[in-house]
Amino acid sequence: QVQLVESGGGLVQAGGSLRLSCAASERSNSRYAMAWFRQAPGQAREFVAAIDYSGSRTASADSAKGRFTISSDNAKATVYLQMHRLKPEDTAVYYCAAARSDGLPIGINLYDNWGQGTQVTVSS
Repeated sequence: QVQLVESGGGLVQAGGSLRLSCAASERSNSRYAMAWFRQAPGQAREFVAAIDYSGSRTASADSAKGRFTISSDNAKATVYLQMHRLKPEDTAVYYCAAARSDGLPIGINLYDNWGQGTQVTVSS
C-alpha cells in the first residue's frame, strides 16, 4: 500500500514540455508497478505509460510513444513522466497509480492505489 502525490502540471503552449512527478510513500515491502493515466473532461480515464518495479521495463500508449517518457528513481521513491511536443488533446488531469505486481500491467482495473491528479492544460 502506497500513498501517491502528483505534481508538475500546469499550463503550456502546444509544442512545449512538462515533467510530472509522482512521489510515493510506501508502507510495505511489496513490489509495485507504477503508471500514469489521464482523464479529460467528459472522457474515460485512459492509460498513458507504465514502469515496472525495477524501472527496467516500460510500456506506453500509442498517443504517448515518441513524445512521453516514463522513468523512476527508486532511491527517491519517485516516478516521472517527461512530456514533449505537447498537443491540445493532451489536456487532462494526469493521475499516478500503483499496482502490486512483478510485471507491467496496463489495465486500469489492476491498479489499486491512486493519487489525486495534476492538471495539464495545453493551449493552441
